Amino acid sequence: MAATEDVNVRICGQEIIKYDLEIKALIQDIRECPGPQSALMELNLEVKEKFSKLRLRIQNLEKMAQEQDRELVRLQILAETESQQRQMMSNQVAWRRANLACKLMIDNLEKDELLQGGDHQNSRHRKVTKECLVETSGNITESLMSISRMMSEQVKQTEDTIGVLATSSRTVQETNEEFKSMTGTIHLGRKLILKYNRRELTDKLLIFLAFALFFSTVLYILKKRLFPFI
Repeated sequence: MAATEDVNVRICGQEIIKYDLEIKALIQDIRECPGPQSALMELNLEVKEKFSKLRLRIQNLEKMAQEQDRELVRLQILAETESQQRQMMSNQVAWRRANLACKLMIDNLEKDELLQGGDHQNSRHRKVTKECLVETSGNITESLMSISRMMSEQVKQTEDTIGVLATSSRTVQETNEEFKSMTGTIHLGRKLILKYNRRELTDKLLIFLAFALFFSTVLYILKKRLFPFI
């Protein structure tokens, strides 16, 4: 059962790394996107989908950590979960910056078109582009709010993890103190056993001497009574 859980944890970790790399590649595509706005929107939809899958896998990894029997393994997986959550938030910030950079580039292109002039169709295209930019700006604002909520959750989870680590540290310290106390008790018991062994040996020697004296006395009395002439 433990082996199956380890395999599931590794698979989940590999999927998290895969989504992370795919998101980074899409963010780079957004930075280099020359337009049109529809292409940028398509890239943003792909990024949203990857973030949803990544968030789900991180939640699964956290759940697997809570199901671990060994405390050390549980804490290690929780630490990896927090690291991946921080990485995801960093990717979200990079995503926002990439969108802003792309928006700036599109704005510059529009300014160039305005300076060069254009027909009615170009004007209409610019209007559509501005509407799309407004929508993209709204999406960025929503993403920032989501990042803020995730950061709050991350702070709370970090506080919980610190509490768990502090409790584990106290438990280890208490166990160490109990071990030291038990070691002292064992040493004391060993000394007492050695003392009792020496006393037992002394008692046996005294008993032997007492018996020897007793038999010597009996033999002396018998000798005097049975062989008084000797």
